[in-house]
Amino acid sequence: MASALIGFFLMIVAVFIVIAVIFSFIPVGLWISALAAGVKVGIITLIGMRLRRVPPAKIVNPLIKADKAGLDLNVNQLEAHYLAGGNVDRVVDALIAAERADIPLPFERAAAIDLAGRDVLEAVQMSVNPKVIQTPMVAAVAKDGIEVKAIARVTVRANIDRLVGGAGEETILARVGEGVVTTVGSAESHKDVLENPDSMSQTVLNKGLDAGTAFEILSIDIADVDVGRNIGAQLQTDQAEADKRIAQAKAEERRAMAVAGEQEMKAKVQEMRAKVVEAEAEVPLALADALRQGKMGVMDYYQLQNLLADTQMRDSLSKVGPDNRGQGGREYVDEE
Repeated sequence: MASALIGFFLMIVAVFIVIAVIFSFIPVGLWISALAAGVKVGIITLIGMRLRRVPPAKIVNPLIKADKAGLDLNVNQLEAHYLAGGNVDRVVDALIAAERADIPLPFERAAAIDLAGRDVLEAVQMSVNPKVIQTPMVAAVAKDGIEVKAIARVTVRANIDRLVGGAGEETILARVGEGVVTTVGSAESHKDVLENPDSMSQTVLNKGLDAGTAFEILSIDIADVDVGRNIGAQLQTDQAEADKRIAQAKAEERRAMAVAGEQEMKAKVQEMRAKVVEAEAEVPLALADALRQGKMGVMDYYQLQNLLADTQMRDSLSKVGPDNRGQGGREYVDEE
């Protein structure tokens, strides 16, 4: 009798365990919620989602929301988008917002925008409420060399048809900055830009800078404009300083070459003096050789000596000056 009771108790526990496992695997509560909302989702479909590792709540809840909003969506569309890595709930919210704003947005396009990495809900909201983006301080130089700084505010509206493959806000800001630089750079004077700041926004709008982007530019307003540095004068000053340094370098080069030439000439003079001394040292040897060979007599030698002595005397007399006057009334010049 006791063993029968124990077996019955174990059987009840096993039944409870099986039921708990089944209810944890099958989202019965979610299935009941779908039925209560009037959305037809079968138990087999929910089990299939579990087997495909798709959380049923991420599909059924957006499906209930879409059905209540009057959208014609099915489980397969939402599950396929989830398996592709998309955000099902955000796409459904975007579709509901587009439906309320009377913006034509099919599910396939919204899913493509979401898979492209863009926030499709924000894009729909931006289509209804345009967004204002502000450029950083843009500096440009007019033809008179004066720098002009400007900040522009760009009002843009999302273009749903160009969200896939269209450029983002960074491209819009870059193109607006380019337009500002072009307008200021083509002005004859910075005063022309200050007198008519709207010329910058008109130039940018006329260029159609929103082509190829995911936005449509509605307006461009110049929020701030200011005068910067005198770039023209600064460039001229820098050029003059550079020219001065070049001239100084060339002058220094010429001076160094002159010094080198002077040293070279002094070396040549010393070389020539050495040759003269060498030649004079060979004279006594030549005289001795001439005497030995009889080509020159003794009297010729003495006449040569007298000639040298007379030359030295004349040379000494020619160097007598007022500062070397002697006690006997004669003037002498010290030999170097």
